[in-house]
Amino acid sequence: MHNSRIMNLITLFRRGVLAALVLLTIPGCLARAGELRKLNVLHIVSDDLNNRLGCYGDSMVKSPHIDRLAARGVKFDRAYCQFPLCNPSRASFMTGLRPDTTKVYENRTHFRETLPDAVSIPQSFQKAGYSVARVGKLYHYGVPTQIGTDGLDDPASWEKVVNPKGRDVDDYTMIERIHLAPGETRTTTVKAAALNELGGRLSWLAAEGTDEEQTDGKGAAAAIEMLETCARSGKPFYLAVGFYRPHTPYVAPKPWFTLYPLAGIRLPLIPANLAELFPSPALATQKKEELGMDDDLRRRAIQAYAASVSFMDAQTGKLLAALDRLQLTDKTVVVFHSDHGYHLGEKNLWQKMSIFEESVRVPLIISVPGNKANGSTCRKPVELVSLHKTLADICGIAADKKTEGHSLRPLIENPQAEWKHAAFSQVTRGANVATAPTPGQKKRKSMAKPIMGRSIRTERWRYTEWDEGRAGVELYDHDNDPGEMTNLANRPEHKELIAQLSRQLR
Repeated sequence: MHNSRIMNLITLFRRGVLAALVLLTIPGCLARAGELRKLNVLHIVSDDLNNRLGCYGDSMVKSPHIDRLAARGVKFDRAYCQFPLCNPSRASFMTGLRPDTTKVYENRTHFRETLPDAVSIPQSFQKAGYSVARVGKLYHYGVPTQIGTDGLDDPASWEKVVNPKGRDVDDYTMIERIHLAPGETRTTTVKAAALNELGGRLSWLAAEGTDEEQTDGKGAAAAIEMLETCARSGKPFYLAVGFYRPHTPYVAPKPWFTLYPLAGIRLPLIPANLAELFPSPALATQKKEELGMDDDLRRRAIQAYAASVSFMDAQTGKLLAALDRLQLTDKTVVVFHSDHGYHLGEKNLWQKMSIFEESVRVPLIISVPGNKANGSTCRKPVELVSLHKTLADICGIAADKKTEGHSLRPLIENPQAEWKHAAFSQVTRGANVATAPTPGQKKRKSMAKPIMGRSIRTERWRYTEWDEGRAGVELYDHDNDPGEMTNLANRPEHKELIAQLSRQLR
């Protein structure tokens, strides 16, 4: 009798273990798996990173660690920010609320001023019993002037914070920035005389010293210390790590620059009639000092950006290696993305604040332990605003009822699953932007007030309206025109499609 009871217990134990293993390995059981073992979350955000990465098909940029993460997660090929500027985008994806809900459209307003009761991603995890902490830039910081401070951080979101500050801030007088002298048409470079000269300008430095001396190197080290503490405590955690690179100034130690010889850098082709191809608001962020750069200076800017990307990739690799070493990889959801995309000279545009593909498209990789679809690519259009619902869904916790977007869990489990949602982005334009000419008009009229540009991205199409169409309309066929160079909005054969997309956009 005694032996019989023991055998029954052994059988029940084996069945329990088998059931647990099934829950942990079947994609359809991700939420239940999260309930059983409280999956951790490592949320990595890069600043001003576009999709020029190896895993996204770029043949120049070397990003082996992000590529390795993509190979063990689901890579979203058509992921989009909701506003291509740091503060509006970060306020949106960290709360799971769209810019028209947060009312944050620039880099000054804190989302708590308009939504004091908003619930952020870390707050949802904290309510579920998680330890929550951040290292570096998650909410908006002015770069480089606010590195090492709290910037526009949200204290309610965190139990612990670390604001790293490296020699890249102290070495600002060595940084070259582009400069266009009054009356000149050709841009040169000068050494920065103050930190506040660098934030919005193209600027760079091949730095002396090691990775560990840079702000992001210090941030990676601090994040690894937090991971070690979490591993010892055994308590589930949500750790957010915000890297500052490749945001300008593009600063990285010299060895990263040697990966990118200037002779091997290709420049985008710019049509001579560029201004005739698009509504004025679409190109309104062109700057004289950027238009005055010669090809050599453009190559130097792209080289420095790529070097900063590879440097940031190496810091990401340190975090992934720490997860492996601490035996946390099989217990941790890893999310990697940028706050928005970035122009590198396409259409004579640099940096952000357009709603062309280069500026609003972002890299997004989500790696969930035990997910059978890991290593796959999803080509459905998705939005960063959906991250709050997605992470809560994966980990089996509750997101706030007001959270917007759509959980991406069905696509994480099956990247080819039916998906009826489009991606929406928007951006503002100031009073100095001209409106599109009406039929018979030769010149464009100056606008009396700021306007909003709004764009919808489906699997095939991008459709954009400036000031609800009064300042211009754009339509691009991504099956045949991935560079968005041919505006089809005036083609009569697309009239019905435009009407449909306009209804969706509104």
